[in-house]
Amino acid sequence: MLYIGIDLGTSAVKLLLMDGEGTIQNIVSKEYPLEFPHPGWSQQNPEDWRRAVLEGIPELLHGFDASQVAGIGAGGQMHGLVVLDENDSVIRPAILWNDGRTAKQVDYLNGVVGKETLSKLTANIAFAGFTAPKLLWMRENERSNFAKIAKIMLPKDYINYLLTGVHCTDYSDASGMLLLDVEHKCWSKEMLDLCGVTEAQMPRLLESYEKVPESVVVCAGAGDNAAAAVGTGTVGEGACNISLGTSGTVFISSEKFGVDPRNGLHAFAHADGRWHLMGCMLSAASCNKWLMAGEQPGILPALPDGGALPHQRHQRPGHLHRHDHGHQPVRSDPSGAGGCSLRHPGQFRSGESPRHPHPPQQALRRRSQESPVADHPIQRAEHLLGPAGERAGPGDGRRHAGHGGLWLLPLGGGGL
Repeated sequence: MLYIGIDLGTSAVKLLLMDGEGTIQNIVSKEYPLEFPHPGWSQQNPEDWRRAVLEGIPELLHGFDASQVAGIGAGGQMHGLVVLDENDSVIRPAILWNDGRTAKQVDYLNGVVGKETLSKLTANIAFAGFTAPKLLWMRENERSNFAKIAKIMLPKDYINYLLTGVHCTDYSDASGMLLLDVEHKCWSKEMLDLCGVTEAQMPRLLESYEKVPESVVVCAGAGDNAAAAVGTGTVGEGACNISLGTSGTVFISSEKFGVDPRNGLHAFAHADGRWHLMGCMLSAASCNKWLMAGEQPGILPALPDGGALPHQRHQRPGHLHRHDHGHQPVRSDPSGAGGCSLRHPGQFRSGESPRHPHPPQQALRRRSQESPVADHPIQRAEHLLGPAGERAGPGDGRRHAGHGGLWLLPLGGGGL
């Protein structure tokens, strides 16, 4: 059997083909543009995502038997606002996670509604990148567009909708909307009312590992950081990783729901069915891309050693190195196009090897279940993979496989 992972990033979609043993068979990347119509604004055309996926999957499967594809999982950039009208047409470009146009709305939410109220309702306070402030901005600045909204979704959910026709999201991604009651895992009626939207416009909520019904299994997927955390084994109680990509995050998994009293950390649902705390900065490895891509010709020549950081001066880009103070190996990525994750040995309990005591597939197996979404005829994914009659159904013995931001969790038949 073969499995497809879709990582809908900010600058490109990364597609991965993996077999049932976890061996990577092929990788394809398709770039698309970012739009900056005003200072501080950041948006993308979802049509570019659609085109990249529809062009990339046939290329990914070239030379392979598409009938062997038994599962598809999508993850990607969080927080972005994608809105469709009653005809399923995209109303406006998606407002992305790194967009800063909502300063006024964030001040209203934190200052007038109040941080304490927001934290009680959603376990978080407002940030410019979250989805709720974007809805308020639309209501105030694009009233005619706001009135057309029939479906609200996140970026990777738009890809799943194209593949399945089911309007759904997962708890990890929904946590970053400021519309979810993270503790009780349901939409907050108070927040929906505050933003002027209804639950009928919102996607159905699923666990990341739940399947959207399809002969080729499409799972609900996850936000990029939650997906990467599963891939690095950061599940269960007290595991931690640091991820440096376009943004930088510190991610701590937990078996129990909890909120940082100062709201300095996001309290989100995790892709393993539990919860996590996360600290985030919007610009991390992307700074290196800005510096190293030759876009600032007057800077590099003026820096020592042509701008190389001290630990990079005698290493090639991407070289695997180990710091003297005991960190696990980290792959440096000066391009900023990829990223890296590291875990410090100090996080592990005495006598424990540098792996989580419960591998992701074991943790997820305990909580796998059939999706309640079982009433929608799905044909769209099959157009990419061939007629259902020519494709073998999901079999037994499938397993979880993680690879960076790509998370593959095929479910179906007898489960994991």
